[in-house]
Amino acid sequence: MTSSEPQAPEAVWSKPMRLADLPARKPTRFDLEADAPTRAAIAAWAEIVGLDGLRFKGQLRPAGRNDWILEAKLDATVVQECVISLAPVTTEISESVTRRYLAHMEMPTEEEVEMPEDDTAEPLPSVVDLAAVALEALELALPLYPRAPDAELGETRVTEPGIDPLDEEQMKPFANLRTLLDGDKGKDK
Repeated sequence: MTSSEPQAPEAVWSKPMRLADLPARKPTRFDLEADAPTRAAIAAWAEIVGLDGLRFKGQLRPAGRNDWILEAKLDATVVQECVISLAPVTTEISESVTRRYLAHMEMPTEEEVEMPEDDTAEPLPSVVDLAAVALEALELALPLYPRAPDAELGETRVTEPGIDPLDEEQMKPFANLRTLLDGDKGKDK
């Protein structure tokens, strides 16, 4: 594998739990914290500057005869580049995570399907990788456009040489209408 190919989440961090080995009548609690080398690998995988902390704490409990529910809280401190200045931006993430693993979940067979309202439901696997669930939640919670508090996007006006660039007033859809109306009024006088 080359360095440009993305790694699978389980290659970065993995904490599998085999459901058949868990108690069928009570919840199994977990508390995962990534150590420094793991956080560095996760930061590289997520293509962010750094990951100062990552904790995934919750429970996996049986629901009915065959189904399972995962309820957890993800807490992380991520460092990303500002989209304007490239300065480091630190963000605290705190997300609730819920997954329902259903034994009798019908999978769509058609090419085009409507998205279900319940996006927490998944087919029942034999093994739940808690770390993979945490990484998925982390990736979904990352700010898309992190911005440093003092970063401002300056104004750039570009045009061909010898031509005046358009200003904001001229870009409005009815900007020339006023000059046309004013010109017509001058003719009436």
